[in-house]
Amino acid sequence: MDGIFVFVNSSINLKMKNFTLVLALFIFSVTIAQEKNFIISGSVFSEETKRPLEAATVYLERIQDSTLVTYTIADKDGKFVLENKTADKHLNLYISFVGYKTFAQSIDLNSSEINLDPINMITDTNALDEVLVKSRAPITIKKDTLEFNVKSFKTKKDANVEDLLKQLPGVEVDETGKITVNGKDVNKILVNGKPFFGNDPTITTRNLTKDIIEKVQITDTKTKSEAYAGEKGNQDEKTINLTIKEENNKGVFGRVAGGGGTDERYEFAGMVNQFDNDRRISVLAGGNNTNSPGFSFGEIQKMFGRGSSMSFNGNGSFTIDGRSFGGGQGITTSKNAGLNYADKIGELVDVSADYFYAESDSENEELVRRENILPDSRYFTESNSTSYNENKSHSANIGLDVEIDSTFLINTTPSFRKNNSSTEFDKFETSRDELGVLTNQSLSSSFVESETTNFTNELALTKRFGNNGAFLKFNLDNEIRKTDTDDYLLSEVNIFGDNPDDILRDQYKDGDLDYKNTSATATYRLPLKSKEMYLDFGFNYRSDISESKENTFDYNAVDEGYTDFNLLLSSDFFFKNSRNTPSIKFGLNKEKWNFNIKSSYVFRTMENIDYLRPNLSLTRDFKALELSSYLNYRFSPKSSVYGGYNLTNSPPTISQLQPFADVSDPLNIVVGNPSLEPSNNHGFYGGYNAYDFQKGTGFYSHVNFNVRNNQVVTKSTVNEDLVRLTTFANVNGAYDAFVSGSYSKKVKIDSVQTMRYSGGVSFRTSKNINFNNDVEYASKVNSVTPRITMTYTWKDVMEFRPQYRVTFSRNDYDINEFEDTKFLTHNLNLRTTTYLPKHFEWQNDIAYNYNPNVSDGFQKSSWFWNSTLAYSFLKDKATLTLKVYDLLNQNTNARRVANQNFIQDSESTVLERYFMLTFSWKFNTLGNKGKTDGQGVFFMH
Repeated sequence: MDGIFVFVNSSINLKMKNFTLVLALFIFSVTIAQEKNFIISGSVFSEETKRPLEAATVYLERIQDSTLVTYTIADKDGKFVLENKTADKHLNLYISFVGYKTFAQSIDLNSSEINLDPINMITDTNALDEVLVKSRAPITIKKDTLEFNVKSFKTKKDANVEDLLKQLPGVEVDETGKITVNGKDVNKILVNGKPFFGNDPTITTRNLTKDIIEKVQITDTKTKSEAYAGEKGNQDEKTINLTIKEENNKGVFGRVAGGGGTDERYEFAGMVNQFDNDRRISVLAGGNNTNSPGFSFGEIQKMFGRGSSMSFNGNGSFTIDGRSFGGGQGITTSKNAGLNYADKIGELVDVSADYFYAESDSENEELVRRENILPDSRYFTESNSTSYNENKSHSANIGLDVEIDSTFLINTTPSFRKNNSSTEFDKFETSRDELGVLTNQSLSSSFVESETTNFTNELALTKRFGNNGAFLKFNLDNEIRKTDTDDYLLSEVNIFGDNPDDILRDQYKDGDLDYKNTSATATYRLPLKSKEMYLDFGFNYRSDISESKENTFDYNAVDEGYTDFNLLLSSDFFFKNSRNTPSIKFGLNKEKWNFNIKSSYVFRTMENIDYLRPNLSLTRDFKALELSSYLNYRFSPKSSVYGGYNLTNSPPTISQLQPFADVSDPLNIVVGNPSLEPSNNHGFYGGYNAYDFQKGTGFYSHVNFNVRNNQVVTKSTVNEDLVRLTTFANVNGAYDAFVSGSYSKKVKIDSVQTMRYSGGVSFRTSKNINFNNDVEYASKVNSVTPRITMTYTWKDVMEFRPQYRVTFSRNDYDINEFEDTKFLTHNLNLRTTTYLPKHFEWQNDIAYNYNPNVSDGFQKSSWFWNSTLAYSFLKDKATLTLKVYDLLNQNTNARRVANQNFIQDSESTVLERYFMLTFSWKFNTLGNKGKTDGQGVFFMH
């Protein structure tokens, strides 16, 4: 009877669960069926001036819970159209514009088309009969700043800043954390106007939570000096500033995580932040042996880190704010810690500082096969190498801003870095002719230790004059760098054929490099028409001094030490590159467009002294004109077009100029050419960006074209023993072009489902002039890459994101001896995320890579599958995650590189499949989330 009762009870429970599910789906379908389409149009004007209010924000909210339904931006004529669908019969309409009271009106949706012409807005002065409420405008446009109200954009619970940014219109975030806004790269993220752990955006976006952020502000990137002086800054790059409301800006928050897995894989990370209004103190630490930076926590996609997330190159290295945390390809184990401090001292001084310590070790094995192309023949090389690298680094940075008075600002940013590294490297290489006959071979083993100390400082003084835009700026930048190297080499080179030779080396090399750089720039702005038209007069002096000494000693068996000085393999150079550059710049700033053109003239002197071979010393003088121009036209807050031209001059490097023969590699000898001339580059670029906030559509395009004159290229000859002699030469006729375009659209299927898709294509073409065994030839490379991405989101249920990219490329040569080549690669990515059942999150990253061009013996295709299952508990403060890296165990980094001189296939060590279980816990004592501040609102009755 008990068994029957249990069976019956279980059947009842199962039926109840099925009934509940069916009921939920029924209610959901009924709700969707009741939704109606609507169109609301109108025009917005100023009550006082009767002028249209371009860029006014128009948005609809539900009456019950103030949930945002849809929004748009008024055009240059003040017109707007809101299109969407809802099951509500009444909605609240709001219109917001800087300097005006927010307009509010209740909308009856009995009619599917509603016209509200005209709407007149009142300037922001308080009146006795007005009802004041808080503004919740999702978007506000303030001159050159685009501001988003965080509360208007819904995300999953426990979302971080990166999750938030992905919901903002016109903002794209890829798998590595790279951010673009309307097609332009974001290169800086600030928190309340100050840096947060340097310039690496992912430390901020992946470790700060959405619930403490009030506003997201997007502007053109400017230095503090440029912002203070009122300059335009870099209009091709964007800065994001995250503002935290005062009551959310005091307390302690952070998280800690740790995990272990198969193959002795592990990772741990922790971050603690104390915010007290202007004062911020943050501490972080991390470590792993999974090719990750160590600052990511054990949750979902962040688990896999930047070094291995959906990559096929197996590169275990990574860089944070210019600091290397890896040793190249292979498996990297890293540990790191950091401290960040920011504060405001009094009313006039802002200070920020950070310190980082990092250590890493990496190991790698690599196989390389290369087909070397000569005009009348070909030969083949194959190499096997192993390497082990250890690296330890310290870095400290300080930023200090002192506002002497309302017109004078001083900025200084000193930085200190120290790096110690050691590398063990072993390599065996063979060379064979077209018949497969062994021509030469080499075996080498080396051990290198180095220590580098580096100090830099940037000092900026900015003085403003009056209110018409006049200013005087002075910038002084300097760098002092010292590198000491100890290099032990044991090698044997065997040359066969008619002139056989065996070269044995057992050597020690003591290297010292001292580098000093000083750059001083003065700029005066002369307003011609207030802030609208101006002239900038500038002068720059720059000096680069390098003192490089390498003493090589051969092993002496009698002395049992490295005591025999080797003059042939030693060097002692002094190099100075100094230049004086006067410049003048004309600029014009209008409401819709801005334009500038700058002309500079460079006086350059390059001096090289060879203390060991005085007859090879040289001094060269160069003069060159440089030009730059830029034009930006804004059709509306939704679209703009830009273009520019640059003429730049690049001198040859000292290693290309000095006639010193570098014979450190007996099979590859390099000799400089003292007759080289500077190269000139003519660069043209332009683009068009458009984003429609109402329709959720974006179109971005970019074109870039460069023509190079007097380009410095290598000129190599290979003898019958396959020994290569390389020098350098100037050539003309090289160019490259790049054209890209992309389109994206976000479609709201219903109140809980959205579809976002994007597609694009890029085209590259280039012509290069080169030499091969003294034969000059041209090579043309053409490639086209179409791509498509789709993202389907069902709120709180699932997300589905497939992505496909294919690349067609072709290399053509103008000499018959070289064979034209074609290449084809396919990349397919699929990301799925499910949020059911409650408190669970299951994510899969699947990638397929197919490269049919690699030679036999290398893997042509692979499936790469990462999977994570996370469970949140303790009121979502704790997360337990199980992840599998490379579930199918097919990760590969086989790749082919082809150019005019060779076709190379390579493969090296990659991180293989492992399972890992991690635990993460977060804490937060910040104040209660505050309500959004805003302007006064008047209701239309």
